[in-house]
Amino acid sequence: MSRTTPDNRAKTPCRPHLPLRPLWLCRVCAAPWPCPVARLTLRQEYADDRVGLSVYLCAVLHEAAADLYRLNPHDGPEPAALFTRFLGWARPRDTR
Repeated sequence: MSRTTPDNRAKTPCRPHLPLRPLWLCRVCAAPWPCPVARLTLRQEYADDRVGLSVYLCAVLHEAAADLYRLNPHDGPEPAALFTRFLGWARPRDTR
C-alpha cells in the first residue's frame, strides 16, 4: 500500500460472527445469532447510534422470522423469544 492510499481497515467494521441463513446460527461459533461476540461487535459499531442499531436489528428480526417460519411453518419460533434474541439485549439499561 502506498502512502497516498487511505487505509480503510480502520473504517470498515470487521464482523466475522455473521448469521448463517436461513438457520440464523453464527457462522463461526454456531450459537444462535446474534451470538455474544456479534452483540459486542454490534454495540461497538453502533456505540454512537443506538437508534441505528435498533433499526438494523428490527430489519434482521423481520428476515429471521420469515426464514425460520419458512423452515418450520407448523412449529415456528415463539415471537417473544425472537424479540428477546434480536432486540432484548440492545435496549439501553435503566440507570435508576
